[in-house]
Amino acid sequence: MAEQMSGPIETGAAMDYSEHEKTYSMFVTGAKYSVIIMVAVLIAMAAFFFTSAGGIVSFLLFLVLSIGAGILAR
Repeated sequence: MAEQMSGPIETGAAMDYSEHEKTYSMFVTGAKYSVIIMVAVLIAMAAFFFTSAGGIVSFLLFLVLSIGAGILAR
């Protein structure tokens, strides 16, 4: 059977909340820029496959969309 404890229950180490906030901020920033890159890739792929724009124009479209959205997302 289980023992009955009457003393304090161990709750683990003290939390470093400033480190938690930094990690969360880095996660949100990484997620934001990852979504921007993925959307830019999809739009550039659509321009390449469904128009007669070509590979160079699609790549330039990707760069413009990535840089522009990155600047707006700051």
